[in-house]
Amino acid sequence: MGPLKRIVGTMDRYVYEDILENTMRPWARANLGRSWVFQQDNDPKHTSVMSQIGFVWISWNGQELERRLKEVRASNANQKFAQLEAAWKSIPMTVVQTLPDSMPRRCQAVIDVKGYPTKY
Repeated sequence: MGPLKRIVGTMDRYVYEDILENTMRPWARANLGRSWVFQQDNDPKHTSVMSQIGFVWISWNGQELERRLKEVRASNANQKFAQLEAAWKSIPMTVVQTLPDSMPRRCQAVIDVKGYPTKY
């Protein structure tokens, strides 16, 4: 569970690459050592950048944050980011640790439906 980075403006592949190189990678090296898994959503600009700079990742669609913030309202962007950050930090490590363990089951589900959407 690395740091959240607030994006002001439009997220493009260059902003994403900067975040990976200057926020995510240094944090991971300092806190996780050499053995870690990066999770990201399936946005095509994310995937193309990740391949180019040598990241290995698994996809995660962010449903955990959606569940935690479903009924929460914010009156401005600063308040919303603070809510996101608090929700992010409150996700138990047990939830994070089970995601890589669930990958074989998730991959099999995709194989079973020949690449079409699954419940995951």
